[in-house]
Amino acid sequence: MKAKVHITLKNGVLDPQGKAIQHSLVSLGFSGVEDVRQGKVIELDLKDQDKAQARADLEKMCKTLLANTVIENYSIELE
Repeated sequence: MKAKVHITLKNGVLDPQGKAIQHSLVSLGFSGVEDVRQGKVIELDLKDQDKAQARADLEKMCKTLLANTVIENYSIELE
């Protein structure tokens, strides 16, 4: 089973890397870009298991290691 965890900064948390990307895009002529928020995607290959158990395990992984839940949101995608 394949899983993807999408991690993004919560609204209100400063995103200096997103601002740097935005400024670079504007300097390259992409003037229509008003804001950029950057994040990360973590792809995992899981042993075949029950989807509900896989989701529970992924939730635990996110809360203990993959995401800083104080400043980041995460979403889980299972295939």
